[in-house]
Amino acid sequence: MVKYVLKRIALMLMVFIIIISMCFILVKLLPNKPTQQFGKDMQLIEMRRKALGYDKPIMEQYGIFLRRTLLGGDWGVSESLYLGQNVWDKFMEKMPATVLVNFYTMIFSVPLGLLLGIYAALKKNKWQDHLISTLVVVFVSVPSYVYAFLVQYFLCFKLQLFPYQMNSGYNYFTYSMFHSMVPAILSLGFGTVAQLTRYTRAELTEVLTSDYLLLARTKGLSRAQTTVRHALRNSMVPIFPMILGEFIGIMSGSLIIEQIFGIPGVGPLYVNSITAATPDYNFFMLLSAFYTFIGLFSGIVVDISYGFIDPRIRMGSKK
Repeated sequence: MVKYVLKRIALMLMVFIIIISMCFILVKLLPNKPTQQFGKDMQLIEMRRKALGYDKPIMEQYGIFLRRTLLGGDWGVSESLYLGQNVWDKFMEKMPATVLVNFYTMIFSVPLGLLLGIYAALKKNKWQDHLISTLVVVFVSVPSYVYAFLVQYFLCFKLQLFPYQMNSGYNYFTYSMFHSMVPAILSLGFGTVAQLTRYTRAELTEVLTSDYLLLARTKGLSRAQTTVRHALRNSMVPIFPMILGEFIGIMSGSLIIEQIFGIPGVGPLYVNSITAATPDYNFFMLLSAFYTFIGLFSGIVVDISYGFIDPRIRMGSKK
């Protein structure tokens, strides 16, 4: 198990370095904004560019980049979006909004998805199962931004239950702020609920038809007892890592949903760093590294969690 974990971490770091290297090279092939356009901040930008080796060959710049960013944590200053401000500090300022919205989404979607999946499995081939399965197909197929427009139209415009945009400010734990987050939470949650419902229903249906459950019923256990003691416990082995991966991914946010509902998180920051009239390369590199690391790390945690959830599973073992 330890050998398997170390191997996966080594592979993760290798893939991470490859992706970041590709992003760095592609960015360096693009022209830089002349420092004269920064006005009063021209001297600061020139100093930061010199420290990052902008006037040196690309391979030397790459070595400076790795040493200052991945090892030293210095990602430079913003050259477009937040002129002259430290990129890392601005990134950390945006992170709480993204984490909070996605955390609320998980709190809402995970229990609902599990309950609907369990109910559909227990009502297999009945009208309840057909109805839930049909809705799941619809919700899985529709992109999240479509839900966002529907939520804005019906709940925000027609019924006027919620504001169109998230409230400004940093009072994230007030009722008013939570109320303004609800449209984004619903838009993000529909797809997660549908995926979890489908997965739970498929796993639990397979377990409920297994031979050992039939044996348990013949020994006198009721259907409720066999479902709770045996079926749910065994079906959670593949489902729990999926839930764990969702919770790890709460920091990644949603590029489109955050933009639609005006959430001041890392999603809009990433989009704006690319689509701005003058792209902000330092923000782009930091956020590319962040999203890459979150994706790779969540995959490792999900794989490793199988061995802890079910001791019978031995990762990387040979017969």
